[in-house]
Amino acid sequence: MSIKNRSNQNSLLLDVEGMKCGGCVSSVERCLLSHPSIAKASVNLVNRTAWIDLKDAGQELDPILKSLSDLGFPSKPRSVSPLAIPDPSELSAIDKWWSQWRQLIVAMFLLLLSVLGHLADGGQLHLPILGSLPFHASLATFALIGPGRQIIKGGAKAAMALAPSMDTLVGLGVSSAYFASLVALIWPNVGWPCFFNEPVMLLGFVLLGRFLEERARFRTNLAIKQLAKLQPETARLIVGKDETREVRVGALRPGEKLQLLAGDRIPVDGIVIEGNSAVDISSLTGEPLPLEASKGTELLSGSLNLEGNLIVEVQRIGAETALARIIGLVEEAQARKAPIQGLADRVAGKFCYGVVGLAATTFLFWWQVGARIWPKVLYASGQGFLPGHEHGLHSTLGSNAESPLGLALQLAIAVLVIACPCALGLATPTVITVASGQAARRGWLFRGGDVIEMAASLNQIVFDKTGTLTIGRPLVKGFVNSKNQSQMLQLAASLEESSRHPLAHAILQEAQRQNIKLLSSRNIRTFPGKGLSGELHGIDGTIRLGTLEWLESEGVKWDFDIKGKNIKEETVVAVSQGTKLLGLILINDQVRKNVDVALNRLRNNGLILHMMSGDRKEAVQKLGEQLSFHSNQLSWKLLPDQKLNKLEELKTNGSIAMVGDGINDAPALAASDLGIAIGTGTQIAQESADLLLLGDRLEDLPDALLLARKTMNKIKQNLSWAFGYNLIALPIAAGVLLPKYGLLLSPPIAALLMAISSITVVLNALSLRTS
Repeated sequence: MSIKNRSNQNSLLLDVEGMKCGGCVSSVERCLLSHPSIAKASVNLVNRTAWIDLKDAGQELDPILKSLSDLGFPSKPRSVSPLAIPDPSELSAIDKWWSQWRQLIVAMFLLLLSVLGHLADGGQLHLPILGSLPFHASLATFALIGPGRQIIKGGAKAAMALAPSMDTLVGLGVSSAYFASLVALIWPNVGWPCFFNEPVMLLGFVLLGRFLEERARFRTNLAIKQLAKLQPETARLIVGKDETREVRVGALRPGEKLQLLAGDRIPVDGIVIEGNSAVDISSLTGEPLPLEASKGTELLSGSLNLEGNLIVEVQRIGAETALARIIGLVEEAQARKAPIQGLADRVAGKFCYGVVGLAATTFLFWWQVGARIWPKVLYASGQGFLPGHEHGLHSTLGSNAESPLGLALQLAIAVLVIACPCALGLATPTVITVASGQAARRGWLFRGGDVIEMAASLNQIVFDKTGTLTIGRPLVKGFVNSKNQSQMLQLAASLEESSRHPLAHAILQEAQRQNIKLLSSRNIRTFPGKGLSGELHGIDGTIRLGTLEWLESEGVKWDFDIKGKNIKEETVVAVSQGTKLLGLILINDQVRKNVDVALNRLRNNGLILHMMSGDRKEAVQKLGEQLSFHSNQLSWKLLPDQKLNKLEELKTNGSIAMVGDGINDAPALAASDLGIAIGTGTQIAQESADLLLLGDRLEDLPDALLLARKTMNKIKQNLSWAFGYNLIALPIAAGVLLPKYGLLLSPPIAALLMAISSITVVLNALSLRTS
């Protein structure tokens, strides 16, 4: 098995710093798409990445990175090798984590002092200095220039770039509360109390929420981190006849030889050249049974050598290994959005503008109109969501407000702080990230959120026959009308030596069993769905191997009655030399283990199943009957272009997936709504597919589709919560319940609710890991 990243060389993954909410995502995407050199861009808030497709591979990145930096989002290209040790981006993330932790500790300490000041101000604590206004003013000042500095700075930068973010909203809220309190302290006659505790509490709750959110987000990427840890840091390089040396994996080169002891992780992709052992490949493919490794067996990085010692020749290292490519595919999947996220992104992009407008409207309404219509709202203390205290000049903002201006300021700040584009921005990518990681650990590679969404909405699945429903390792069962079976088998096997088709494997295996020496070949040509032709050393004429219909179209003739032969259940491979038919090779395949269980599970989930094959009618009908396919669900003797036409017909009945593994399946895989490839198939089939099942078990398919459905359910739950939260919380914060019920939200409670909203979305996504 080999894995190749299907992304073209024009694709690039950027690490983007500074994104906090869905508004930030929208701003980064607009900035990227404004560059004429970028064809597509997809931004992920969870991983802080941007996946971009450049129109030309040689495009300069500096102008793109500079424009992002000027907008407040410093960026850099992701390292070529996702297995670099140590990973600089990971070290940077650790530094940021500790910086965030220090900010939170300082903010919590200031919050504690603010609470103690409240107690001293109310007489419960006999420390008069803690209750003084200068002390609270000092706490608020420290909060703004310390933990709050980055928020205010980032928010101001985003506002000046006309791309307001969550930092802009929080920065406006804490700054308004601080400067309003400063005005009341310097000019007591303005008619409202000081509320220096509000900026301290606001920043404390906001930073606490972000820290908990970041901690939860960290868990969403555990799958990739665990995959990356499968590669050991060192390997045992053979430098002499009996001498080995420990070297860094990054220093290895193709062609060098490694010694693997029992219990060693395999550091590179390589070929066994000596020894026998059992190798655990479950961490990459989900395959429960170990691989029996012997001379000539290909081993993949990240696998575990279980028993004996092995000598392995290095084939691929670093970013070229299967493990690195799997990680690359998972990262691409997490960066590519599901279409359902489009609405949330469009709303989040304009969300901050709407919130600032609502806050301004709220402020003007309660200052000029609301307090005059309902004068009792100025004395709603003790009935709100957070009862306030008033002692002298110091008060919880808005509690027992003595003026309309004080109340208006309270509600406007609450609107600014309770708004949560974060939840909108996180609703989809958190779930996609968790689902992609979970799938990768089981050996299923979805190529993006759009693929997961399509997998969840399938109506029909079309299966190829050979190598998909069957094991793809058929055996030669007999020969028909061959005067010299050994010679015919020698010609067929010599021609098939370079082919990876399952029928070629059967012919080669039979030639090996009979100890037949192969001839050198040249001018080999493959005709997908028909056969192949070429020339052999010492043999006159062109040798052809394939279907009888194709050989007949090439002018091959025969003088015996083929229809009268008992070959109904077998696959027939005809062999000719020049225009003379040498005979037929009868090949029979075996059905995959538990394939009937997998198909029945798919049918029970409401999916309509079909089978397409280039094989003969009798062989297809026999297998269809065995696997409970209806006659109208079977198609046979189909060439690649005919498979495409059949797919287009079926598409009229709903979305359709194609499951295949061969060269002739590649066009159909690419043309279907969802292409699914079995990991043991050909490279071109893997590259044409949207979902790749790395193991050799078809029963993984129902589980992969079930995971996709669970993923979409989680996304819908998150979006419902994110939209619903804002639709309910924003009007309450603006004071709709104040006139009738006397209920209001203080800014600290608003900040706490905002944090809970984001954390709820992330935790709901993480619950996918245990569902």
